Amino acid sequence: MRKTTLAVATFVALILLPRVVPAFKNYVSLDPRDIPLVWDLPVPKPQEVESAQIRARRLQLQAPQNLLDRHKTLDHFYGALLQGRAVRVLHYGDSPTTGDLITSDARALFQKQFGDGGAGFVLIAKPWAWYSHRGVEMDSSNWTIDVAGDTQVRDGLHGLGGASFQGSPGAVASFTVKDGQRTAEVAFLKQPEGGSFSFEADGTQLGKVATAAEERQAAWASFELPAASKKFTVRVETGRVRLYGVEFTKSRPGVLYSSLGVNGANITLLSHAFNGAHWTAQLHHYRPDLVVLAYGTNESGFAKFVDSTWGAEMKSAVKRLQAALPEASILLMSPMDRGERNDQGEIQTIDALPRLVRIEERVADETGVAFFNTFQAIGGAGTMARWYAAEPRLVGSDYIHPMPAGAKIVGELLYGALRDGYNEYKLRQLKSREEGSPTK
Repeated sequence: MRKTTLAVATFVALILLPRVVPAFKNYVSLDPRDIPLVWDLPVPKPQEVESAQIRARRLQLQAPQNLLDRHKTLDHFYGALLQGRAVRVLHYGDSPTTGDLITSDARALFQKQFGDGGAGFVLIAKPWAWYSHRGVEMDSSNWTIDVAGDTQVRDGLHGLGGASFQGSPGAVASFTVKDGQRTAEVAFLKQPEGGSFSFEADGTQLGKVATAAEERQAAWASFELPAASKKFTVRVETGRVRLYGVEFTKSRPGVLYSSLGVNGANITLLSHAFNGAHWTAQLHHYRPDLVVLAYGTNESGFAKFVDSTWGAEMKSAVKRLQAALPEASILLMSPMDRGERNDQGEIQTIDALPRLVRIEERVADETGVAFFNTFQAIGGAGTMARWYAAEPRLVGSDYIHPMPAGAKIVGELLYGALRDGYNEYKLRQLKSREEGSPTK
């Protein structure tokens, strides 16, 4: 016992040494407050606090870091999660979203906590070689592809995801999806002289759909999928058809998180390029609980646009969403940092980006929607310089597009902020019940 006591006394003396001997001021040791963890020394217990005070402290609410929701617009989304039902998220954005970067990581985390509702919405074919959706393998041929903002078909009828696909017999689209999907719903356009298409599961045709109608209108065809089926094929049978995408869902409640990116897009895609009535019909059909707008990176390269037009265009897009989905939660997600080389060859933040983020935050407040400051969350100005120098590298050589490891950081930050907001929402519900008053 004497040796043990001596050993502990020596250990404690070494911990305290840097505090009493100046020569050892840079010596790194344990925090003296951790000494009781090593040896069962008598330490004073904290003063007992009344249970009411503990409850008040527990219920004290603070806004999640980097997430601003002054108008509590996210309560609808949080409430849907709390109910444990099927919850849809539509995440609009630019090039990282087309590759399911950021969105795939956020999706995985939400589905891990709240249940996997299915793969979600996938375009009929790949408008860009890098288009992807994690967990879905795609193969297609013989489609004419029209993308919103860069198309010869200027009718604004771009479906949910901003792209339409026209094909005649010989046009085929195949999807290999992890098992467990129980329903596939094909989005298409009914139109005069429209042709027909079929849907197959593992080589077995499940049905044929005629798209002819007197007037053009959005339409959907749903198919129940055989258990354990994995490969699904859309095939044009007759005439010419115009399709948009397929949504895969499971039979159980959970989160469906659809990535809806258009390469090179800016916010005018939603404020002008989408036909209002057609887009509204899409939104009404899918009934999202949360819509995320993640734009700004491309716009930040045009300072005059940022300073004169950006805010108005963002506000217009938000107003269109609010008119179509008055109950849904809307979240504006700022761009990440964007770097460029200065005259000294150093990577610095592009000048207009911080202004764009501030304008976006103001628009969110003025329109009553939520705002996630991605720029601030990842470290603010100079982040792309640090990310480019990191091992492994977190951003590409354009100092704009994240590598998968960088995208994962952003996806986890977004999820973490929304998870904290959800926990805050639950505490407000608890406080309301304890006080016997309606939740505000």
